[in-house]
Amino acid sequence: MIKLDELIKILKDDENFHEIIVDGCYHYDYDKNIDFNKLSYDSRLVDENTLFFAKGLNFRKEFLEGAINKGLKFYISEIDYEVDIPAIIVSNIKHAMSLVAQKFYDYPQNSLKILAFTGTKGKTTAAYFAKNILELSSKQKTAMLSTMNTTLDGVNYFKSALTTPESLDLFQMMAQARDNGMTHLVMEVSSQAYKTARVYGLTFDVGVFLNISPDHIGPIEHPTFEDYFYCKRQLLHNSKFVVANSDMDQFSVIKEELKNKPAAFYGDNSENKITNSNPFNFSTSGTFNETFSIELLGKFNQENALAAALACKELGATTDDILNGIAQTTVPGRMEVFKQANGARVYVDYAHNGVSLANLLNVVKGAHKGNIYLILGAPGNKGESRREDFGHLLNDEKEIHVILSADDPNFENPADIAKQIAQFIERPIETIIDREEAIKEAMSRTLSDSDAVIIAGKGADAYQIVDGAHAEYAGDHIIAQKYL
Repeated sequence: MIKLDELIKILKDDENFHEIIVDGCYHYDYDKNIDFNKLSYDSRLVDENTLFFAKGLNFRKEFLEGAINKGLKFYISEIDYEVDIPAIIVSNIKHAMSLVAQKFYDYPQNSLKILAFTGTKGKTTAAYFAKNILELSSKQKTAMLSTMNTTLDGVNYFKSALTTPESLDLFQMMAQARDNGMTHLVMEVSSQAYKTARVYGLTFDVGVFLNISPDHIGPIEHPTFEDYFYCKRQLLHNSKFVVANSDMDQFSVIKEELKNKPAAFYGDNSENKITNSNPFNFSTSGTFNETFSIELLGKFNQENALAAALACKELGATTDDILNGIAQTTVPGRMEVFKQANGARVYVDYAHNGVSLANLLNVVKGAHKGNIYLILGAPGNKGESRREDFGHLLNDEKEIHVILSADDPNFENPADIAKQIAQFIERPIETIIDREEAIKEAMSRTLSDSDAVIIAGKGADAYQIVDGAHAEYAGDHIIAQKYL
């Protein structure tokens, strides 16, 4: 519950309050004693005790009128919609949502140790490493908010609609984790979380910056790389302790930003290095002079593991917890490997941008000297720069047999997306839009254990996003197993 006077004080303290408009009259102070026991930004989910947030570029007055018909008595907005209930007018509705939600759910972050990961790639993998470490350290009391899976009790898992949930949902989920007895929370924080103020006013105990490369640049995401990088870097300023990759591009500016904050760096340009890298183990120097066992292939996964280790140590995990947690970590849709009857391997991985795909190709090429078939697509209406990135990358991978296919086309024609990727590839390639047919065809061409099939992009997602909705799709790993 939150009282109206508490709400107004929060907004005033944040310099985000204009006035309350009642029957056309403006009020800076409003002495009505009103309680709200529900928050909502969905006009279909309101009642007479709801505080409703009118947000979004596509919000229309008729949505608010429909909510009033359901009994709504108060709303908060950047605009006076001139309806028959009082309006709380603010400068920034998203800032208001986050701060009000924190108060409404009694500041759940104060009861949790929160570890946040950002980066162009690797957030989910690093989060899984940290979750497994902290499960040992916290005695099974670690919640997780992840692109792949979310759990608020450590037992039941579900998939979130967003990498970082909208603030009203985020703080409600954090409160549920607290009420379930969780003591730790591992979460992914996307650039959009800062772009759209989903985590406004939230301070993390540890923030980890894994890497940066051009991605998520397009009309509905970030207009430029500079904007994308700036939003990512906000995690540095909103974390008590920071772990950062010294090998990432533009690290110098990150190091400057962190000069007055407790931090640990890892990578070849720091004291925390990977000194020996093998397929299923790696050794480190610095904070950890250890040899780690690891199930996930590739040095990039070892780097993610080291980042998680440094972060969890700051949260009190022992070296034994860290070694054991990393050793037992697997991630659905991340380097899942299946073996065909003829010995050929099929790799299912979420690699969905140029950098992550390049890392994946390097791992597979190191293990297979025969024919390698790559099934690849790009999502519709987002991350449009990836299409050119894929093309340029594959120009340098001429031995890879490329089959372009559908990958969450949304409101675009998947054939058009494939053509856009193909125009940047300077050799003949194939297009099989039906993803299952593409997988079946690639697997049918393998001959021996020298060959491999890579199914990139969707990982463990058991759906295709088509016309804004989840369309039926079995999932890459299910289809791969079907044709083994």
